[in-house]
Amino acid sequence: MILNHSGVMEIIFYFHNFMNQSKCPVPREQQPTNEFIELSNSKIFSWPKTKKSLILILIKFWVGAFVLFLVISSGSVYFKTSLLKYILLSFFCSLSIPLLISIRLYLGWNHIFNRLISEKVEYEESGWYDGQVWEKPLVLKEKESLIASIEVKPILKNLIQIFSIISVLALSGILIFQYNNF
Repeated sequence: MILNHSGVMEIIFYFHNFMNQSKCPVPREQQPTNEFIELSNSKIFSWPKTKKSLILILIKFWVGAFVLFLVISSGSVYFKTSLLKYILLSFFCSLSIPLLISIRLYLGWNHIFNRLISEKVEYEESGWYDGQVWEKPLVLKEKESLIASIEVKPILKNLIQIFSIISVLALSGILIFQYNNF
């Protein structure tokens, strides 16, 4: 059986209603499926849903950071003597912004992935001091693992690929400046 996005969304809707009608002690906002829905609808965390849109957004941040780093480095006395060095330095330093954004997106989606595939749900009823653990019923485990594998895992895979590309570019910039004298 092959499920597309709309099929998964139907399962989420069914499961959402199932959780609300069952004897689930987990508060609504702490249920993994509801956390997934909330994260999916979030403005920032919805960026990685499509790889192309995430790449375009990260490129925009990279260009903006490059201009900012270029302006900052232009105030240097040495900027006039080694223009290429400072342009390259700004170019590689500006990679830190998309790198931090991709790390934050990965951490948020990975948290939801772990909550969805977990057999138990940790939750707080009223505060930090009353942590509880609820074991998911089999039906719930299966549905949430389906959501995790079809919806969240591709997002994590894309984020890892993008993170790897940015890391390779940043490390190559470090190596260029480490072993070359401009």
